[in-house]
Amino acid sequence: MTDYLYYLLLGSGAGAIIAALGLGLVITFQGSGVVNFAQGAMAMWVAYVYADLRRGAYPFPIPGLPGRYHFGDDVGFIWAMLLSLATAALLGLLVYRLVFKPLYHAPALAKVVASVGLLIVLISLVDRRFADDTSFRVGGILPSEPVTIMDDVTVPRDGLWLAFIVILIATGLWLISRYTRLGLVTRAAAENEKGAVLLGYSPNLLATLSFVTASVVCGFVAILAAPMISLSSMIFTFLFLIPALGAALVGNFQMIVPTVATGFAIGLMQSMFTKLQIDLSWWPEFGAREGIPFLIIIAVMVIRGDRLPDRGTVDNWKLPAVPAARVTPLSVGFPIVAASLGILFLGPLWRGAIMTTVIAVALALSFVVLTGYGGQTSLAQMAFAGVAGFALSKIAVQWGVPFPIAPILAALIATVFGALVALPALRLRGTNLAIVTLAGGVAISEFIFKNPKYVGDASTGGATVPNPQIGGWDIGLVLGTETSRPIFGLLLVAVVSILALMVANIRRSGTGRRMLAVRSNERAASALGINTVTVKLLVFTVSAFIAGVAGTLTAYRFGAVSEASYGVFASLTVLAFAYLGGITSVSGAVAAGMVAASGVAFYTTSRIFDAVGAWEAFVGGILLIFTAIQNPEGISGAIRSGVADARAKKAQKKAATEVDTAPAEQSSPALDVPV
Repeated sequence: MTDYLYYLLLGSGAGAIIAALGLGLVITFQGSGVVNFAQGAMAMWVAYVYADLRRGAYPFPIPGLPGRYHFGDDVGFIWAMLLSLATAALLGLLVYRLVFKPLYHAPALAKVVASVGLLIVLISLVDRRFADDTSFRVGGILPSEPVTIMDDVTVPRDGLWLAFIVILIATGLWLISRYTRLGLVTRAAAENEKGAVLLGYSPNLLATLSFVTASVVCGFVAILAAPMISLSSMIFTFLFLIPALGAALVGNFQMIVPTVATGFAIGLMQSMFTKLQIDLSWWPEFGAREGIPFLIIIAVMVIRGDRLPDRGTVDNWKLPAVPAARVTPLSVGFPIVAASLGILFLGPLWRGAIMTTVIAVALALSFVVLTGYGGQTSLAQMAFAGVAGFALSKIAVQWGVPFPIAPILAALIATVFGALVALPALRLRGTNLAIVTLAGGVAISEFIFKNPKYVGDASTGGATVPNPQIGGWDIGLVLGTETSRPIFGLLLVAVVSILALMVANIRRSGTGRRMLAVRSNERAASALGINTVTVKLLVFTVSAFIAGVAGTLTAYRFGAVSEASYGVFASLTVLAFAYLGGITSVSGAVAAGMVAASGVAFYTTSRIFDAVGAWEAFVGGILLIFTAIQNPEGISGAIRSGVADARAKKAQKKAATEVDTAPAEQSSPALDVPV
């Protein structure tokens, strides 16, 4: 029993970090209505600032400036802490003022995309500013000497101290929210913004304070926790933030106590699962530590959700308009011919960029069906792609199933997983659904992608994928000494063209109209006799199938499958770039592929400007934020709007010209009519 208590207490530090990040998410949402997916990344940057100050330098976050300002020596704990917390406060202020304030009345999806863009920006800053030491330890801050509890259990003190500090902070913020005027107004504004205005409080001021407070609290805890972990660009960004999102979700992004309690419970539970894995032979060898808490959160949220939204519920998950699908020889032929000519006649590097773009188009098409047509959202699309990629390796290598049957079967397996992840969508919507699907993606990654039983051992070649062959003709990317073969690029173009035509025809079909009806108003669609459950399941399964096909194409391109290619970060960036291109149309998916990381647009820019290649992720994140603010319909929507405006102006000018040149009407002579 003492061993279990030891592991339980050992998880107090991780639980404190999760609880603190969950607390920051609640503070931000209460004050601004924003679910900030970049909360962990902001805390990460503050921790790196502190670590750099203790080494005698301060990192500049702006490209073009010197990487660091050097003080010459360690500035000391007090100055490092003060400067880091000042950085946290300034970061919170700038993030709200520059990113989320312009999105004040924007749909929730635009805010999610902007926060993902901010996350990408902060990760790229760390990767560039700390390129030589992105993973390092920080000197101790909290007492770390072992302490003995109950005469038998000895654990380090620092985790317990961190838990105590987080509980104190949470208690103080809870008291402020319950018993101070500012706290009451902030809580009231979260439910009724007009009420806060009538009381004389500015919603923008409340939102600014919430961002600053959350940034300082999370940054402070990240600094204290940094000596306990190996500081890296991903640890606060994903490892701790994703369970923190689950904790905040349980607290409905409103309640501090349930959020903090759930955060601690997740940390303690994960530590306990490590012990259970050692003691119990039947306990899952892979995935239990990170996966089971997310499965529990998903189950809780599904039970709490509703099949249909309540009458009068305000749905802030609004999406851009869906244009009509116009399939013409020009709209279909031009991109196919352009991509094919580039693959045939350009060099290997250009060919690689075009292939990246084509595969990214397929991934974006899955979002067009899911989010653009169906109004649903998923942050697990790359998990579906990964399921198909690993399944392809298993089917083709171990079972010897040939092409094209193997990738079709692999995509169908991904479709089954899409149907399973779709179950929460029957009772959840909007941001809640996005977070739950993110948790589902993590569970898939932990239970499947890291388990050699399902994916094989990459070190022994179990995750390799053979070249596709048709009738004995090898059409793979690499054959012997020949690399970057054009025939494989043409295969990609052919497959993705079929997917694009399929998605366009869905938009024009009765099924597509039912999807749009459910997207527009679930209650109205149900009243018209549309089975919303069937439509949602169809949306998710079709989308998962398309993502699965993209996953198999990725596997064929690299000849092997790796968990890193299908992780959570990849799912977030795919959603973001799909939104950037235009999430409601096939042309938007093509635009998304063009601007995807390592795609045609970025490769072209890097050829013109050498420095852009090093800052590719940073530039992509800035573009995402800018697009979310300036044009919610994405690049494709902006082009359509520009064309429509130009046509309207031309029509108005033509009408005015016709009026000016028309002959004056001859007035008939007045008649003398006796009265």
